[in-house]
Amino acid sequence: MSVSPSTREILARRIAGEIILSGKPGVTMRKWRELFAVSQLGLSDVMSLSSSVISDYESGRRKSPGAKFIRRFVLALLQIDEAKGSRFIREFAKLTSSPSMAIIDLREFPIPVRVEYLRRAINGEIIAFEEESVREISGYTVIDSKCAVEALSGSEYAQLFGASSMRALIFTNVDSCTLPMMIVRVCGLKPCVVVFHKTFPNDEALKLAEYEQIPIIYSSISSVEQLVKSLRKLYRVALRIKMGRRIRPPPKISA
Repeated sequence: MSVSPSTREILARRIAGEIILSGKPGVTMRKWRELFAVSQLGLSDVMSLSSSVISDYESGRRKSPGAKFIRRFVLALLQIDEAKGSRFIREFAKLTSSPSMAIIDLREFPIPVRVEYLRRAINGEIIAFEEESVREISGYTVIDSKCAVEALSGSEYAQLFGASSMRALIFTNVDSCTLPMMIVRVCGLKPCVVVFHKTFPNDEALKLAEYEQIPIIYSSISSVEQLVKSLRKLYRVALRIKMGRRIRPPPKISA
């Protein structure tokens, strides 16, 4: 299935615009590179430059990149993804109608993954509607709650679901314990599970979870970076299973 030129162009503008407007463009560049699952070396090869240049921008050792460099950066990401079948372009195309800064990470698993495996991967505890923890998810979205409130309108919350509603919505940077479940309530689509990172849900959030019959997991994993790293490890586990390799379920990860 090919991707239309307009989809590619819209996504390219979105990535470039976010980098240009970012207060930390290097950090934003790293975010997009990691979302496309591209290494610094792989990106530098396509851009025909040293990998240290990419590293210097991402770490802030070099000043903000110019428009020409950003254009080369974006086109290289798209070129690499197209060589792999445009998989991530299709995933992120679902987000091009809403500000992507609210999305920290998004993945579609190659095979369905049990909620229990997700719980283990993120050092989580099921604290609401545990009887539904046998569900399977097709993907996950990691969300910055503050950015979601500031950037998304009510109709745009559905963009958090990526390619499938059979997923986990994982909320970070939570100020109001009720907010994640209120976002779930206003969406026509409903996730299979909701995860609170580093903020324990209050009684009102638990009541909403019971009303919606959606399990809540509390994850105490140490940081957002470690959370995303653990989720991507789970993704790789699922990929290896699909490829026919026998492996054990992911172990519980220490915070």
